[in-house]
Amino acid sequence: MATVAQVIVETLAAAGASRCYGVPGDTLNHVTDAIRTSDIRWVHVRHEEAGGFAAGADALLTGELALCAGSCGPGSLHFINGLFESHRNRAPVVLIASQIVRDELGFDFPQEVDFRSVYQSCSVFCEEIRTPEQARRKTAMAAQAALAKRGVAVLIVPADISSAKAPEEPPFAVHRANPLVRPSNPELDQIASLLGKGKKIAIYGGSGCEQAHDEVVALAHALQAPVAHTSRAKDFLEHDNPFDVGMTGIFGGDAGYHALMACDTLLLLGCDFAWRQFYPEKATIIQVDLDGTHLGRRHPVDLGVVGDVQATLSALLPRLQARSDRAFLDDCLAHRAKTEERQGKHAHIGKGGAIHPQYLTETISRLAPDDAIYTADGGSPMVWCLRHVTSTGHNRTVISLSHGTMANAMPQALGAKAAYPDRTVISLSGDGGLAMMLGDLLTAVQEKLPIKVAVFNNSALDFVEIEQKVEGLLDTYTDLLNPDFGRVAEAIGFWGRRVEKAEELEGAVRDWLATPGPALLDVVTDRFELVMPPKVEAGQVAGMALYSAKALLGGRGRDVAGLIRNLLP
Repeated sequence: MATVAQVIVETLAAAGASRCYGVPGDTLNHVTDAIRTSDIRWVHVRHEEAGGFAAGADALLTGELALCAGSCGPGSLHFINGLFESHRNRAPVVLIASQIVRDELGFDFPQEVDFRSVYQSCSVFCEEIRTPEQARRKTAMAAQAALAKRGVAVLIVPADISSAKAPEEPPFAVHRANPLVRPSNPELDQIASLLGKGKKIAIYGGSGCEQAHDEVVALAHALQAPVAHTSRAKDFLEHDNPFDVGMTGIFGGDAGYHALMACDTLLLLGCDFAWRQFYPEKATIIQVDLDGTHLGRRHPVDLGVVGDVQATLSALLPRLQARSDRAFLDDCLAHRAKTEERQGKHAHIGKGGAIHPQYLTETISRLAPDDAIYTADGGSPMVWCLRHVTSTGHNRTVISLSHGTMANAMPQALGAKAAYPDRTVISLSGDGGLAMMLGDLLTAVQEKLPIKVAVFNNSALDFVEIEQKVEGLLDTYTDLLNPDFGRVAEAIGFWGRRVEKAEELEGAVRDWLATPGPALLDVVTDRFELVMPPKVEAGQVAGMALYSAKALLGGRGRDVAGLIRNLLP
């Protein structure tokens, strides 16, 4: 007779799960043994947080279920940050959180943790299997919730449940629904009417446009409208799009910002962009989103409708009158050209041989395969990835936007490589982020996951420094005393190299990409590079001026000179 653990694993495998990321432990033993005899691959990470990041990247990129599994108490608790990130990325992940035996629950037994209270805020399902008779049904419901609601499901499994003999149960299984959702005909007519009245129409697309690239481009052509996009929509809307004006928001450029601020009619498509200051105040705003709770929650809208973007635009396009006036579009495209010129200013060898992070990123993007997968640490590597990795229509980017965590890139690269072993997977890692999760470089070696890690080594928590300076503060506690990460990587079993001179960078990147195993490139980048927003507020200028004055008075004139050098043409 099968055990409950075998029923759980069998049900998850039938739901499409192919990989499970975790660290084994006593209360998990029957689950890991069941995985051993299944077709699911066990990916043995060194820290459960890394497993949560890796599973999230796997699930986000494939759209299929990915698993995590941890032992009781600290084991399953360690997943929390990686799974918060996965949940906020809307990745379908199931955590098997093994628990102490039921007889000891509620008595403050060693390693007892109330996982429901911990995980309810970052999950779409969080339940305990209380009897063997519930196992198949609850497992199926956990998997179905993760897939249908696009998030993390937590299945709490006491050790005496997983080891119990499995009784006969009805054949509960996971169902993959794919409904066609679009607004009603009167709502579509209303959208068409509002668009027909607009003189300067802008389109703002989010991750809901994943399957709607061609429809968005057709809409932009019909309306002669610029298309701005969120960071999440870079992969889906930037490529092969003559109407693209780039991102807006703090990481975006002037062109996207201008398109939204200058329009009189704004069509929001599958985007839930949080920063209210980047929405126009006087424009007519129409919002299309698959989740009705998102309508008007970031900024007031004039019309909000529920619908899948692709299905909605397919039904909307025949209702529109094609336009020929390109004045607003051409104005926005001119801004786009200027933005690209300005952002590309440092995408070359710097003065005195300095390695600008933009130059590092663009060199990698130029030399990497068209279908490469990029992950980037929260902070400045994420910005350089979004701005300087060219979208090809085949490559993908995985970054921490909603959660904004450090140390996500390398573990997410592990999950991406496990899911796509034949594609080049590149982690754009900050020196602080890599150091935080350094131990899981060992996972790449042990699990034979030949990821490519590029370290932006400026010996600082760069983004924190910038935030402090903008507030007029001296940068404090942001220094990092780093090792030669290339030599550290070699000791672990990676190919490793350190680059300190810009003229050596291109050759090193070629060698790094060409090596067959895991490889790490430690690149010493310019510490004084600034991440410039699309619009510099007066308060930010005043803050930087105050910082400069304090730095000069404190004997740190070289730091101020470095900032000025990078701001000059």
